[in-house]
Amino acid sequence: MGRTMKLATLALGAATLAVGVSNAAAPLKLTPMDYIEIEQLTNKYSIYIDLCVNKGYDYADLYTADGEFGVSQEWGKPGRVFAKGRDALAKAAGGGPDGCVDPKTTLGYGITHIIVNLVITPTADGAVGRCKLLALGVGGNPTTIEQQGGYEDVYQKTKDGWRFKSRFHVFPNMANSVQFGKKKEQ
Repeated sequence: MGRTMKLATLALGAATLAVGVSNAAAPLKLTPMDYIEIEQLTNKYSIYIDLCVNKGYDYADLYTADGEFGVSQEWGKPGRVFAKGRDALAKAAGGGPDGCVDPKTTLGYGITHIIVNLVITPTADGAVGRCKLLALGVGGNPTTIEQQGGYEDVYQKTKDGWRFKSRFHVFPNMANSVQFGKKKEQ
């Protein structure tokens, strides 16, 4: 291959690469109000999951119509989806069409969710977030606090404001949890 042909091939490759890079979608530019609304969404989550407000539907309405909640044991890895869609999400919050169940019969009874260290990162079609979860009241003791991993979120802006497209509770140390793991059995 002659020198001219090699240079032409390199130039074509560089141009193709440049077009590919320029076609990559840039992250949205979030406004200060976007950040505030996403933080408020996360704060509402703690209240609505702890209290089964409005038969669990206030919790469900924090999500997009096809939003989902799941659990993963490893950061950055997909987990198991436990609830998808409004009715399933209301049920996950202890409610549903028939109202809220007796909270003493739920897995997380007595827990107060404390969400800290939220980091929001813009994406091409919304934003993602990561935060830590501290649970107060684990093991039936109102003064016991435990770090229970955290959340990985995908946020989407809708006509009603920012919503969770997905929220995964990432709980790497679940097997050793006072609330759910081996320590509970002791």
